[in-house]
Amino acid sequence: MSEMASVTALWWAVIFSGFYHGINPGMGWPLAVSAALMERKHAALPRALAMLAAGHFLAMIVILLPFSLMIFLVQWSVEIRVAAGILVIGMGIYLLINRKHPKFLARVHPARLALWSFLAAMAHGAGLMLVPIFLGICGIDADETGHLAARALMGNTVMTAFAVAALHTLAMTFAGAVFAVAIYVWFGLKFLSRTWFNLDLVWALSLVLVGAFGIYSALYGH
Repeated sequence: MSEMASVTALWWAVIFSGFYHGINPGMGWPLAVSAALMERKHAALPRALAMLAAGHFLAMIVILLPFSLMIFLVQWSVEIRVAAGILVIGMGIYLLINRKHPKFLARVHPARLALWSFLAAMAHGAGLMLVPIFLGICGIDADETGHLAARALMGNTVMTAFAVAALHTLAMTFAGAVFAVAIYVWFGLKFLSRTWFNLDLVWALSLVLVGAFGIYSALYGH
């Protein structure tokens, strides 16, 4: 696979991971449905989804920005990507072992959806899932250091971090909105309670797979 095709595939991974996060009820779209039903206003649904998106976007930025600032250490790029992959795998293994939902999320007031979304994304490792993909997009060979100033390189990676977070959040919000609108308009909250699907195991395994992909990509790919 050419370098251009590899980078394109990674951008598609950003989008598909957003869809995956959006489909997962654990990322909050049922809360948007609940808010709209309780307020009995159609406008409450998009407002709640927007707050969930804002919190998720902030969580992605908090995770990605430190890595974007480290990427200027080009000579250590492979080591950084491998370490990031190990970190993501570790998070996945932790979630496989500890299957309990974080109790502090239940203490967040329902009106503070942006805060809840931020904390949920951090607790479930949603931002970490993007790190290997992000570092793959920013991947630069060590022999390019003589052609790129560190400051310009850092600026580019920071902008890429915002672009990755924004594109991922848009995809997540779209996927979550499709489910939320279907439940709100046609099926109702009782249908949701009867057909709730738990993706905790799939989520944890996906972190392990993404981390392994990041390590493989760092060592043998782009």
